[in-house]
Parts: sequence; C-alpha cells; structure tokens
Amino acid sequence: MSSSSADRKEALDTQAVNNFREYLRIPSVQPDVNYDDCVKFLEKQAKSLGLPVKVTEVTARKPIVIITWVGSEPESPSILLNSHMDVVPVFEEKWTHKPFLAHIDPKGNIYARGSQDMKCVGIQYLEAVRRLKLQGVTLRRTLHISFVPDEEIGGVEGMRKFVHTNEYRDLNVGFALDEGMASPNEEFALFYAERSIWRNLHIHCPGNPGHGSLLLDNTAGEKVNYILNKFFEFRRREKQKLTDNPTLTIGDVTTVNLTQLKGGIQANVIPPEFVIVVDCRIPVTVDMKKWEETMNKWCRDAGQGVYIEYEQKQPQISPTKLDNTNPFWVAFKEASDELGLKLKQQVFPGGTDSRYVRALGVPVIGFSPMNKTPVLLHDHDEYLNKDVFLRGINIYCNVLKHVANVEERSG
Repeated sequence: MSSSSADRKEALDTQAVNNFREYLRIPSVQPDVNYDDCVKFLEKQAKSLGLPVKVTEVTARKPIVIITWVGSEPESPSILLNSHMDVVPVFEEKWTHKPFLAHIDPKGNIYARGSQDMKCVGIQYLEAVRRLKLQGVTLRRTLHISFVPDEEIGGVEGMRKFVHTNEYRDLNVGFALDEGMASPNEEFALFYAERSIWRNLHIHCPGNPGHGSLLLDNTAGEKVNYILNKFFEFRRREKQKLTDNPTLTIGDVTTVNLTQLKGGIQANVIPPEFVIVVDCRIPVTVDMKKWEETMNKWCRDAGQGVYIEYEQKQPQISPTKLDNTNPFWVAFKEASDELGLKLKQQVFPGGTDSRYVRALGVPVIGFSPMNKTPVLLHDHDEYLNKDVFLRGINIYCNVLKHVANVEERSG
C-alpha cells in the first residue's frame, strides 16, 4: 500500500470512528424517544455520501429514515440494510464511563449504549457505501439503508407498521440484512430465523378467598404452585437439552421464565386470585399448537377456572433458507469465504425487526460483524472495540458487492 493510499485509509477510518461516536452520543433512549437528532445526523450523513434521503412517519413522531443508493438495474428487487435508532435504558451508576460519552479507552474500546445494539451496524452500512463509492464500484441492485424507530419495544409503531405501507412496497425489497449479535470467539454469529415471542402470558389462578388462618379448598395459591412446578420442570428439561448437545444454542430451545407474580392485598387474607406472568420464546422446530395444548392441560389440571391471557402471541415465521435455492445466501457465503470468516448459523434468541420483513416471504439474514467480543447488548459497560468496528466496515464492503450484484433471474 502506497503512503497516499495509507493516508486515505487512515482518514476514512478516522471519519468512520468519529461518525460512530457522534451517533452514539445521541441519547435515543426508550421510552418516549425524541428522534429529531438522529434524523438530523442521518440527513447529514446522506448529504456527505451524495445520496437521497427520505423521512416518513407511519406513526407521528416515529420517523423512518431511508438513504438510497440506486443500482444499475433499479428495476430488480432491492437490498434492504436495516438498523434501529433507539436504545434501551441505562443505569448510569453501573457504568465505568458515561453511557453517552462514547469514551475510547487505551485498548480502543468505545463505551456507549448502542455500541453493539445496534448503532454500530447502521454506521458500518454507511461507511461501507462511502468506500465503495470512492472506489468507483457500481452495484446491480439498489441499496436502501433504513433506520427505524422503536425496535427495542417491539417495533409496533416502526417496522411492523411500515412493511404494510405503499412506501415499503415501493422499495421492492428482495433481500434484507438486519442485526445479529457479538460472538466471544473466532466465529461470527449468523441468524436465519427467530423464535416466536409469546411474551407476558398472564395465567389467571382464581380460588376461594378467606382468612389466612384457615385451610380452605381450591385456593389460588395451590393452583399457582401446580402451574409453576410444571413450568419449572419443563424449563429444567430445556436447559438439559443444551447441556446434552453442545451444538445447540439458546435459540434452539423453548425458554419460559417467571417474570411477575401478582395478587394479594393483606398478609392474613387468602386472595381470590393470583396472576402468574411468564415470558415464553418458541423455536422454529416446535409445534406451537401442541405446545399451547400442553399449557392448557396444565391449567385444567391445576384446578377450576385457571386460564391464560396472551399479551403478545406471535405466529411462527418460516426461516430464511441457507441453501442453493437462495442466491443471496450463496452470495453472502461467497463473500464471507473470501474473507476467511467462520460463520455459525443459528436461530436468534430474542426478537428483531427481521421478523416483520421475513413474514412477507423476504429472505433476511441477521448479522453484526463482531467476533472476539463479549456479548454486551442491554448490559452495563456496553462497548465495541474500534478495530472490530472498522473490520466490520470492510466485511460489509465485500458482502454488499456480492449480494447487491446477484443476477436477477425471477423474470
């Protein structure tokens, strides 16, 4: 590499890190996010790239920002590069460095909320496009780089609504990339599916109320005890699956966790009802009808009147195929093989905006190019190393050249 080339690379790297840190300093924290500063920042980035930007709102004060790089074959289905602008709350007293300072320590670790989840990926998309444009690269397919709101609270007013609008349909999306997770070892995590979220199962356990000194029949507490024993025994078996088969990940099993227990008004009064709240995530391999039947049987066996009220009950969404029938996967794999990346294919353990796009039949890969990095999303002292961040930009450069140049054969 010549000295001038090295200087240009250093300048681009510095610009990328500075843009990353500037984005991280915007406290787009749930709940009640004001996205104005994010929009202004992204509009500035689009201008620096010489690309058009469109801001649309499906819900008031919930902007969706789309920066577009038109390809040489704009009629072909496009590539969507999605990320979200919002971040989860912080407990600042638990942080070594202020969570919105974007402090860099001597090791090059950039500390900030959103450094892994997922402002890093949004900036890596933009900086990869900047490098490709400077190299004079032309891509067949149009790239749409989307920045959406409210992913951290389920995307209800963001991507979930957006995918059913004319604005989304006009994007003509044929393939999408979205967030993944860090990996603490040499491998890069790659997600082709997500578990269905049955969050906040409210299990109502009614019973005979009375004085706390009595031994009444059919009490709410007895029913709670029966139901919890069933859930915890099931939970133990799912944990054992992971122990018995090291190739499995958390996305391959059903998780159930008690998150709330409601009821009771006074210590010496047996209440007329307890309500158990359970968080449940179901992998793509599970028959959801049979699983629901199992839980309903537990309720019947627990005693009279026990029933489940669902706050969120997502359907099962077909996984993205990672085989030769999916040309975008073939292209992604070729790009990663060229770079010598070790990919670990798995089911995402939580939920992302990928599910709303994938539900439309669009293939989606969840991928955040962060290996040799502890998983710190939603954690205190969330950070991403500068060199890992910069390498991710180079990875996306190669990935985009491959997936956006997939030949259109649908006609």
